[in-house]
Amino acid sequence: MQFKSVNPYNGEELASYSSLTETELLGKIEQSEKAYSNWKETSLQKRCTLIQKVASILTENAHEYAEMITLEMGKPISESLAEVKKCAWVCEYYAENAQAFLSDTIIKTDASKSFVTHSPIGTVLAIMPWNFPFWQVFRFAAPTLLAGNTALLKHASNVFGSAEMIEDIFIKAGVPAGVFQNLIVHHDTTETILAHNSVQAVSLTGSERAGSAVAALAGKHIKKSLLELGGSNAFIVWEDADIDAAVNTALVARMLNCGQSCIAAKRFILLDGIYDEFVTKFTEGIRTMKSGNPLMKDTQVGPLARVDLADELQKQVKESIQKGAKLLLGGGQKDAYHEPTILGDVTPGMPAFDEETFGPLAAMIRARSIDEAFDLANKSKFGLGLTVCTRDIERALSYANRVPDGAYFINELVKSDPRLPFGGTKKSGYGRELSLDGILEFVNRMTIYVK
Repeated sequence: MQFKSVNPYNGEELASYSSLTETELLGKIEQSEKAYSNWKETSLQKRCTLIQKVASILTENAHEYAEMITLEMGKPISESLAEVKKCAWVCEYYAENAQAFLSDTIIKTDASKSFVTHSPIGTVLAIMPWNFPFWQVFRFAAPTLLAGNTALLKHASNVFGSAEMIEDIFIKAGVPAGVFQNLIVHHDTTETILAHNSVQAVSLTGSERAGSAVAALAGKHIKKSLLELGGSNAFIVWEDADIDAAVNTALVARMLNCGQSCIAAKRFILLDGIYDEFVTKFTEGIRTMKSGNPLMKDTQVGPLARVDLADELQKQVKESIQKGAKLLLGGGQKDAYHEPTILGDVTPGMPAFDEETFGPLAAMIRARSIDEAFDLANKSKFGLGLTVCTRDIERALSYANRVPDGAYFINELVKSDPRLPFGGTKKSGYGRELSLDGILEFVNRMTIYVK
């Protein structure tokens, strides 16, 4: 099978990739198993040194990697550079903290000695998406490899160029052969990989549909799974908020990566008293954003990653308007480019409210009270995160228990940070990445007891 990488900005083919044969795939899995037997015995200090080297290579070649990201999925080059730098940060963070995270945990019992150790589990399969083609991989790989596991990457087929570069980074850093391998395969091979005795777990970032399918396979073969899926984050603005600051935060929260982010703010729930002011200022902010060639430094809005993604967003826009939403800005589409679009008076029952909108579409929703705002926010099958904008921090904190999501941000967009655990609830998945939680997802926490 052939896979084509296509520049979404101009439709030009970038490269073509041939899928692995069944024999080649099994060979790579077996190589991963052999590499694991040595990698798990490699000192943690040595592993940390190698991951620090990975961080250095990312930093030194940031422009080269950023250009590949932009060419393959259309992200503005300034954002691609920021993504690569964040990958270096997560590598540095885990290299600096792995020793503390993986140290024995002493627990006092009636034993003369009792504690918990942390040991690797084997090979872990990573199924990763195209929207952050470097970041999603490195936030998985840094802790997973430092814990002593080996990794197999099944990346999205439209960013195989990025996937090959990532594997090359580990090779250049001196990470032993077989410890991190990229697999050029179709998703139909997932069960073959998961069923293999050496593969002990799977980490997937992607759609709800993909997560459900992979979780079912993991359950069938009794392998651990971690899922980071879709989201429809609410962005609640109270009447006492600094509206200008809230708008500036909202613009980034919705438009970063052209809106193609699971944790992007998608539903703007605005108290009646500030609805008109917020919408007016947000609309003006969107108008000033420059669309164009994502390789240009001043471009802020590029195309979506594929034409079918723009088609799907256009369908959601039209259906929402048919159900009563007001088109306040944009609404047009040409090939993979979709105009930044704002819909007003969005209510439950419209695609812009009920579904994940993966692109530059902002849904403006009215709320008569703070309580109603939180009720609206919770009317979602997703649960990644929520933002509240207000000057009353203590009151905002008191509402945190009203939110079932994995994150609650006050006066800031929901974002991932290597120092904080990241993950969702409900249809947004389960498990946690990053921070201490991220490195403990794929280890055996063994209890040791001495009478």
